[in-house]
Amino acid sequence: MTKKIVVSFSGGKDSMLALHKLLESKEYEIDSLLTTVNEDFKRTSIHGIREEILDAQANALGFPVRKVRIPKVCTNEIYEERMREEMDKVSQAGIQHVMFGDIFLADIREYRESKLKPAGMEAVFPLWGAKSEDLIDEFLALGYRTVVTTLDRTKLNEDFLGREINGDWRRDLPENVDACGENGEFHTLVIGGPLFRQKIEVVQGSETVRDGNFVYRDFMLAE
Repeated sequence: MTKKIVVSFSGGKDSMLALHKLLESKEYEIDSLLTTVNEDFKRTSIHGIREEILDAQANALGFPVRKVRIPKVCTNEIYEERMREEMDKVSQAGIQHVMFGDIFLADIREYRESKLKPAGMEAVFPLWGAKSEDLIDEFLALGYRTVVTTLDRTKLNEDFLGREINGDWRRDLPENVDACGENGEFHTLVIGGPLFRQKIEVVQGSETVRDGNFVYRDFMLAE
């Protein structure tokens, strides 16, 4: 018997590959995607993906999306309160599992598990413990397409921003940068792949610097 699960979904490659592996396991039934959205900018947190692109991804994947809206200036207390409210709704719907795309950051895993445990819920980590190099190679071999939306310019040259991740990108990536950007070096937007019913057509826009070192490339749905 499959178990219902909510998928923490950033719109990027790690959560997409984790979702792919989750479906391959046939152990879970996807209830919905779960994404935090900045209520002022109408963009996803961290990755900076426009809300309309998130909606296009969810539509292409065929899953509804739960949006946890957070303010532009969001304290940890506000974030946890709003996530707790959403998790209460998830739990009340009889769903006891939430998927995350984390790979090896133990403190992040412990944090997620600690927040779900009081509600009797369980975190699921399909990518946990795998090598980042193997994961990105598997992601590309499966036929997924993804572009870099943001990067930390103290860790990665701005020339990588806006580029599609492929073999050339992999070869150009410095050895001291995690292949999946697990340490926050870069974040991505998935625009196509085997789970998509249609590709997401996007065009690149302007570049913005936020929080000192993080550079964002705007992507918009093509007309």
